[in-house]
Amino acid sequence: MWFRRRSALRRKLNKHKSQPLKDLSIIIVNRNTKELLLDCIGSVYATVPPLSFEILLVDNASSDGSVVALRRAFPDVGILSNERNLGFAKANNLAIRQAHGRYVALLNTDAVLTPSSIATIIDFMDRNPKVAICGGQLLNADGTMQNSIANIPTLATELLNKSLLRRLFPRRYPGKESQFDHPVEVESIIGACMVVAKKAIDMVGRLDESYFFFFEETDWCMLMKKNGWSVFFHPQANIFHLQGRTAKKNIVAARIEYWKSRYTFFKKHYSPAHLVLLGAGLVAKLCFSLILQFVASPVSHNARTRLKVNSMLLFWHLLGCPAEWGLESRATHG
Repeated sequence: MWFRRRSALRRKLNKHKSQPLKDLSIIIVNRNTKELLLDCIGSVYATVPPLSFEILLVDNASSDGSVVALRRAFPDVGILSNERNLGFAKANNLAIRQAHGRYVALLNTDAVLTPSSIATIIDFMDRNPKVAICGGQLLNADGTMQNSIANIPTLATELLNKSLLRRLFPRRYPGKESQFDHPVEVESIIGACMVVAKKAIDMVGRLDESYFFFFEETDWCMLMKKNGWSVFFHPQANIFHLQGRTAKKNIVAARIEYWKSRYTFFKKHYSPAHLVLLGAGLVAKLCFSLILQFVASPVSHNARTRLKVNSMLLFWHLLGCPAEWGLESRATHG
């Protein structure tokens, strides 16, 4: 049984390797977001041609009928089905290994492409061959702008108010408040839709699988820049992003996973002293927030929700930040 399964996988991979080079490989990781997934892929077929492209869907053990619905609606999509939730980085890397595009686009299921958005990015990258990663302007469902640019995390960005930093120092911390009429080089982008040059991946490497969910694209952008590549934001490439839909189902686990990834990033890129200062500062901020939310909780539903989440975050810290908490644990243990 094991030998037959392995032989079948080898034949599938060999068949895939024989395919001709395409302009773009679009990689989508899905877990129980069937309706979002179908809308997302529908937008790909409606907007990406005449570029040649392939779609590789990595399904992380969905139980909502996503794969069946996808095969029925879009039979040309290549599907890699995992028996458990591998997280974002590992799942994307599986498809990147099989990609035949000059460029690879990592696309969230809660993203919807607009006409010419991908073509605009690829045209720009073709004319600027040292650009490794480019992202577009993310939009809310009503057309208002989301933050699409991210700074590389530092003690300042993680311990101070990000919105205030963007307003006080817009050149250093650009965000949706900044108005750009041309592509600009940035430190990092929000990874809901990011186009990556395959030649840059071949040189620098794939996503770091130490991250289960969150910070993978930030880490990737940082590594690309360290290796002489550049990262750009293109304001004319618009992508609708139904922000947070994929994480709100398990909000406490998602917040813990975010904090775990943030600590992983600092442990990887900064000194132990930075990591200690980060932890102390974040716990202090957490305690202050809990006091304010406790006071407001009798009259505010949002305050009660934040109080519950932050109480669990503090409890997680008091236990010593156990690794088995978070989204990865839910994926492993069900």
